Amino acid sequence: MPGSRRAPALITALTVAATLAPAPAAAQWTNRYPRNTGYGHHVYLEGYELPSWTIGPANAAVAGDGALLVASRGWLWQVNAARGAATRLTATRLTAAGGHDARPAWSPDRQRVAFVRDDSRTLALMVRSLADGTERELDRGMILDPVFTPDGRALVYASARAGDLDLWRIPLAGGPPERLTTEAGAQLRPQLLPDGQRVVYVSKPRSGGDQLRLRDLRDGTERVLVSGQILSQTRPALSPDGTLLVYGLPGPTGWELWLLSLDRPSAPTLLVRHDGGRPIDPVFSADGRTVLFSEADARQVLHLHQVPVGGGAVTRLFVDRWSTGTPMGALRIRTGCTGCPVPLPARLEVRDSSGHAAGPDAGMMRFDGQNGRTYFYTSGVVTLTVPAGTYRVAGVRGFATPEQAQWVRVHAGDTARVTLTLDELWSPRANGWAAADHHFHLNYGGAYALTTGDLTAPMRGEAVDVGTPMLANLANRFEDQPRFQPTVMGRAPLLRWSQEVRSHFLGHVGLIGAPALFWPWVWGPGYDVYGRDDRLNADALGFARRQGGAGIYVHPVQGTAPPFSERGLASIPVSLVADAAHGLVDLLELVCLWSNAGTTTDVWYRLLNAGFVVNPSGGTDHMADLHRSMAIGSTRVYVQTGSAPLTWPRYLAALTAGRSFVSTGPLVTLTVGGRAPGDVVAAGGTVPFTLQVASAVPVDTMAIMINGQVAWRAPDAIDSAGVRRYTGRLTLPQGGWVGARVVGPPITRWPAMAEYAFAHTAPVWIGARGSTDPVARRAAVADLQRAHANATERLEVGYSGSDIPRLRQYFAEAKAVLDSLGRER
Repeated sequence: MPGSRRAPALITALTVAATLAPAPAAAQWTNRYPRNTGYGHHVYLEGYELPSWTIGPANAAVAGDGALLVASRGWLWQVNAARGAATRLTATRLTAAGGHDARPAWSPDRQRVAFVRDDSRTLALMVRSLADGTERELDRGMILDPVFTPDGRALVYASARAGDLDLWRIPLAGGPPERLTTEAGAQLRPQLLPDGQRVVYVSKPRSGGDQLRLRDLRDGTERVLVSGQILSQTRPALSPDGTLLVYGLPGPTGWELWLLSLDRPSAPTLLVRHDGGRPIDPVFSADGRTVLFSEADARQVLHLHQVPVGGGAVTRLFVDRWSTGTPMGALRIRTGCTGCPVPLPARLEVRDSSGHAAGPDAGMMRFDGQNGRTYFYTSGVVTLTVPAGTYRVAGVRGFATPEQAQWVRVHAGDTARVTLTLDELWSPRANGWAAADHHFHLNYGGAYALTTGDLTAPMRGEAVDVGTPMLANLANRFEDQPRFQPTVMGRAPLLRWSQEVRSHFLGHVGLIGAPALFWPWVWGPGYDVYGRDDRLNADALGFARRQGGAGIYVHPVQGTAPPFSERGLASIPVSLVADAAHGLVDLLELVCLWSNAGTTTDVWYRLLNAGFVVNPSGGTDHMADLHRSMAIGSTRVYVQTGSAPLTWPRYLAALTAGRSFVSTGPLVTLTVGGRAPGDVVAAGGTVPFTLQVASAVPVDTMAIMINGQVAWRAPDAIDSAGVRRYTGRLTLPQGGWVGARVVGPPITRWPAMAEYAFAHTAPVWIGARGSTDPVARRAAVADLQRAHANATERLEVGYSGSDIPRLRQYFAEAKAVLDSLGRER
């Protein structure tokens, strides 16, 4: 490989780092709610198990006399199904509270209601007296699913007060709560039998495999009623006499509701099957003859349905009138920019003076788990019907627009109007850059059944021009497979289906631009089928490349430990170094919800310094059908496609050529010697550089890196929002690469949703693509050799007792490549 014996000479205003410059040791997403130590993926815990702010009735609760409670729009409502009317139970007293309320439960005497109040950081266990409207908080933290004991003297609920979610019982007369379960993981949705001595609940143990269990509280004995993998919407309900259980399970074409007898749990009966639908939150009627459940329509509005326990037609319970008990008004919001002739799509948050969120009459509401904000998307003009009062309206439109907000007074019977002018600090599209998210999922276990068209509004609102929604397996299920299309859908934004191949043991890879699906999607240790297959990630990566696509290692490094420390080596995917050595890694996902930009960048620097041409990519791993999930495009890649119309071939060519930068907020452009990322600049000599950073969020450091070392650092920072442009000169070595890195403080704010601001350009190569500096190369190869040796040991342990000649040969060949690079002078 091209290179030189002389070490790089760097002109810098600050001290040049002697080793690879450390990147921030933080992840792209952190838990806002109390950490559940016994549950492996907190993103799933929050997305699947915590309450949602819904449009329409959810969490139905039926009293012994038939009284019906639901949660909707963050409030609790009493429903008169015969009249099609709902009355806000909490009225003015609770309206003043900023928390969102859900998961109601009636007391046996119907004099009290227990529920969960969500303040965006904690969940509180609340009890409300219907006689006088007074409320008591009994517990706080990670609290879910309260239910009264049959005698009405206590509540049983899920709480993480001991570190992970267990079942607890707390007396209403006062006194400390009593822990009922102790298994690591999550125990949820308790349903007490009439005797009060037995409970059915959902168990999601850390060891894997979700279960519905029946537990005897007297001696702790249990039996498993139902089991399955990632039962995300399974919330069982008991019949009033305690003999039947209704629950939801994923089926071949949608979610299904099943009935089973507690006496004969091995023979359940199918009750409801909705192709593509999501029947959720089932509950029995007071007489036990009917099952009620919620299901969203194509506009993401929930509706109540009922079906006879004996089977038969599903009918909808129409709730057409929702009375808040207060005067109502309207709020009309327009979003645009200075000089724009038409309104523009945007992300909006609307909340009243107490902090309670408001939303439109249709369209999915979403929750930003990093900033604690409930939001929705507008096409440019939207009208909300809200209780009279004062509201804060805030909006953004992509990374280039700082948040704009206004307070407005809505008067009863009148329409208040707000216009948000969302001007960009710097326009990516006007300057020939396209924003893309290459890792997100349409339907992934959420309460909504979305279509591809449902991606258009959020992508436009986030100023994302290109999206490659990924098909993926949810345990042993393959989500959205019938939706796969080999061609581009739409013009603005561009959409093309892609695939996540999840060989957990070797590392997950994404395939974009391939016109067909790779099979099998899953293999390796940890899978029941194909678990011992002698199969390579290279098979999938090569499959994509042969068909004109590209392969991405997604969320590659998920730990915070330095990846080349003894503790950190295991955080590097088993097959990543081997695949890079074989030249099969087209792209590396530097920024992602699941992984760590800092430690991933450390690995990327070694790959570049060894001469492996691996370009950066970005993807959120966003699940579009979850209420609680980072917004699409929260981690993204910008690709320079030029002024010509945006097309998929032009875009993919620029992406794989490295004409790009990745970002969780800042917008970064760099030229070195007149060359941009993806280009080649002449080796040696002194050349000018230009660096521009536009950021709507704070930025601490802006630096230019040469072969992973800081060659230049900006003398200032961006404290709030702004644009900085710098010029200077660099002395280049005979080989290697130049890039720009931008890092912000460990806080975030809109428009960002990652934990901290981070951006990095692709390399400007020195002399030739894949060139190296000998000193930097030898140091990088030494680290990669250690990582590969560690991966080889893990390979043998993971496949112990299996015949894997292909894997062994492939890893041996990679070692030979690394050894050869280490000997070069």
